[in-house]
Amino acid sequence: QVQLVESGGGSVQAGGSLRLSCAASGYTYSSNCMGWFRQAPGKEREGVAVSYIGGGSTYYADSVKGRFTISQDNAKNTVYLQMNSLKPEDTAMYYCAADRMPCLGLGTFGYNYWGQGTQVTVSS
Repeated sequence: QVQLVESGGGSVQAGGSLRLSCAASGYTYSSNCMGWFRQAPGKEREGVAVSYIGGGSTYYADSVKGRFTISQDNAKNTVYLQMNSLKPEDTAMYYCAADRMPCLGLGTFGYNYWGQGTQVTVSS
C-alpha cells in the first residue's frame, strides 16, 4: 500500500522557518517526480516545489524561490521542504505528492499518490 506521510507543519511568526518531511513507503521510491503543493482556504491547490528523485529536474514557484528548498534523503525515502523567511501568505495546507513520471513543472495533474497534508500557519 502506497503511503506518503507528511510532518513538520505548525504555527510560526513571519520570518520564521519550518521544515516539512514526506516519508514514502509501499512503492519504488526512485524514478519518481515528488513534490510539495499547497492549498489555502478558498484557493486552488498550487505547486510549490517538485523534484525528480535521483537528480534532475527541480521546479519552484516564483513566490517561494530563494526562500524554500526541496531536498531528498534517498536512504530514508523522504523528501523535505525547508521553508525560510516565511510570510503570512504562505499559510496553507501543504501536501506531498508523488508518481512515476518525469517532473515537467508545478502542475497538480498526473499524481496518483498524495499525503494527508500538514498545516502551516504564519502570523504577522
